[in-house]
Amino acid sequence: MVFLFQALERMRVSGFILLSFLWAAATLEYASSHGDQPLSKVAIHNTKLSLSDKTYIKASPTLLGLRGTNREWVTVKYSYPNPSIDDWIGVFSPANFSASTCLAENPKVVPSLLCTAPIKYQYANFSNSGYTNTGRGSLKLYLINQRSDFSFALFTGGMSNPKLVAVSNSVAFANPKAPAFPRLAQGRSWDEMTVTWTSGYAISEALPFVEWGIDGEEKTQSPAGTLTFDRSSMCGAPARTVGWRDPGYIHTGFLKNLWPNLVYTYRMGHRLFNGTYIWSKKYHFRASPYPGQDSLQRVAIFGDMGKGEIDGSNEYNNFQYGSLNTTRQLIKDLKNIDIVLHIGDIVYANGYISQWDQFTAQIEPIASTVPYMLGSGNHERDWPGTGSFYGGTDSGGECGVLAQNMFFVPAENRANFWYKTDYGMFRFCIADTEHDWREGTEQYNFIEHCLSTVDRQKQPWLIFLAHRVLGYSSSNYYAVIGSFEQPMGRESLQKLWQKYKVDIAMYGHVHSYERTCPIYQNICTNQEKNRYNGVLNGTIHVVAGGGGYSLSEFPNFQPNWSIYRDADYGFVKLTAFNHSHLLFEYKRSSNGKVYDSFTITRDYRDILACTVDSCSPTTLAS
Repeated sequence: MVFLFQALERMRVSGFILLSFLWAAATLEYASSHGDQPLSKVAIHNTKLSLSDKTYIKASPTLLGLRGTNREWVTVKYSYPNPSIDDWIGVFSPANFSASTCLAENPKVVPSLLCTAPIKYQYANFSNSGYTNTGRGSLKLYLINQRSDFSFALFTGGMSNPKLVAVSNSVAFANPKAPAFPRLAQGRSWDEMTVTWTSGYAISEALPFVEWGIDGEEKTQSPAGTLTFDRSSMCGAPARTVGWRDPGYIHTGFLKNLWPNLVYTYRMGHRLFNGTYIWSKKYHFRASPYPGQDSLQRVAIFGDMGKGEIDGSNEYNNFQYGSLNTTRQLIKDLKNIDIVLHIGDIVYANGYISQWDQFTAQIEPIASTVPYMLGSGNHERDWPGTGSFYGGTDSGGECGVLAQNMFFVPAENRANFWYKTDYGMFRFCIADTEHDWREGTEQYNFIEHCLSTVDRQKQPWLIFLAHRVLGYSSSNYYAVIGSFEQPMGRESLQKLWQKYKVDIAMYGHVHSYERTCPIYQNICTNQEKNRYNGVLNGTIHVVAGGGGYSLSEFPNFQPNWSIYRDADYGFVKLTAFNHSHLLFEYKRSSNGKVYDSFTITRDYRDILACTVDSCSPTTLAS
């Protein structure tokens, strides 16, 4: 690190776009942000240098992952003779985070002393109440393998005017390039599963593949495709500037011709060109049921979860525990979950690329075992002038690139994040609210095709999913504009929901829970609240955006179509017992208990029955 100090000493410190779609939409864009990404609080470009022999910071152990793990705790000890409550520890990766990595966009301006945001941070007095008196402290920080080494830096002066006073030794995983954090997804056919993972191996140095099969039988090796992207793929700051971090290589293997319901084991591999093999640990999954198969099938659905830090770092306005609680409850109940749908606002990285790795590590126990399907939200896609339906800056310059590459979805074009996926008796139609969905558009045609092509005798449970609330919500920032929906949300789509008898339409974006009655054109079509028998006559709309981000509030009044509301963290679980019985449950993430539920019991003839605007008009001649 001596060379880093010398390089830093020589350096000199140098010195909103908002497209208004319409007033209400702009208001909603602002309301949906709920605060800044915590890393954006660090004004790293303002850093000044004040290294001292009297100050130190040390990290141990220096070599991580000796048992083949991709995550480990590190102890950081530090001492500073002039302590204050604003002192903080930044974790940087790669370990050399000096200005030598900065890009001089203007040759007449000397780059900033530092130009790379930390991947996480914590205040020096976080677990050391006496730090401001003694100047000594220690932290335990949780690291995951992110394909490079790490160093720790002690800053004083707070976040706005940081002063770098010490840099630690570097620490690294035994194999920084190792394959890590698999995430399963349904393929384009019911008997295909995809495995996506991240590594540090380019295709010029190793061939990626998945080895898989049934226990006790001969294994198959399926080749994997490899994707990556560079800084120029980002649309703006911070993704293109201080938030940029090399994403490594993203590999996807396609496991085809699976036998329904059988359990398969798999592991990711890389064959180096010297003949050496690099392996991940072994995982397992259960293949999807045949479409229409009559068996117990269980689905978890939520939106807006984001990521949390189990070491308490990067505290996201003191609510990241919601994300961790949701994750823990899903893991706890994983034996009773067959597939997960996360409908937008996935990570809230907002342009800080390192956070995507940390999210995939957080959900690894889930996503490595059951399909983890995504929808696109404003925090993945929106950026001015890039074709997103809204002109906000919520993606932090990512403009959809991270979501499209880090996870697989069976879309025809992953830049357009709409697709269908079948799971046994369920048909899921996933829309992309960050692209135009109105009548006459490509997406509208997809939605109608998805709804109209399902065989309801075999797949009776038809579910529509989207991020923004295209149906109904009485939350504060939809209530204030009086329409209780995303502007222009249901005007085009409600006739499709009614015509094709969608059972449930589910959304995120609003960070709370709400359920409506079966409804069509603002009118409840069924007065029952918990036990639906026979024909629904409308669609039940559900907001399930309480996955983990800051909670949304409700006004004091409650519309008559709103049956249950809960301003808390939670998720939805659907259980299809057979073709005639469906259980819906809303569970809080804090304790996993059910706070709202209903059942639907019906026969096939009830689906066929004509309701208002659901059947073609007849005449005397017909």
